[in-house]
Amino acid sequence: MIEIASVGFAETGFAGTSLDELARRLDVTKQTILYHFGSKEGLLTAVITQAAADLQSELNAAVHKSEPGWDRVESIVRAAFAIALRRPELLGLLREVSRLGPPRSDAVTDVLEPLVAQALEFLERGMDEGLFRTQDARLVLASAYAATTGVVTEPDVLRVVGLSLDLRVAARLRRTVLEFLEAALLHHR
Repeated sequence: MIEIASVGFAETGFAGTSLDELARRLDVTKQTILYHFGSKEGLLTAVITQAAADLQSELNAAVHKSEPGWDRVESIVRAAFAIALRRPELLGLLREVSRLGPPRSDAVTDVLEPLVAQALEFLERGMDEGLFRTQDARLVLASAYAATTGVVTEPDVLRVVGLSLDLRVAARLRRTVLEFLEAALLHHR
């Protein structure tokens, strides 16, 4: 149920996703959805909670299999692009809910806050230890997030610049994001 709702919210937004349509796609009654989640808002909350847990799990795995420093940055960017290609609805859902504004977007903020705090701590520690150039870690993180999620969740933007998301384009985009981060973070040799 969560997966189908996630795709619906990511593709058509919260307002454009009807419980009647979700019920038809799930081959259940609308009352069944309401029984389990109480309301469309309750379903959205469950979807956001699951999406955040999935995202956190995947990114934590990337962190744990990499060494501190540039290797970790590269591993996390690769993981983010892998998630975006394998489960585009995940990042699309977070993008769509963020656009709804409070109070709905507060749920996304709440679930992403631990990931953001962990990323900021990593970047700031790396700057303090001389692994990365000293600068505003929040701006670097916001730029990386926008570049990654914006690129993979906005097919219309890609179309405007003459691209469509496939594995080859995704690999080039990932390389571009990594080059941006390398220029922003690493000391020039």
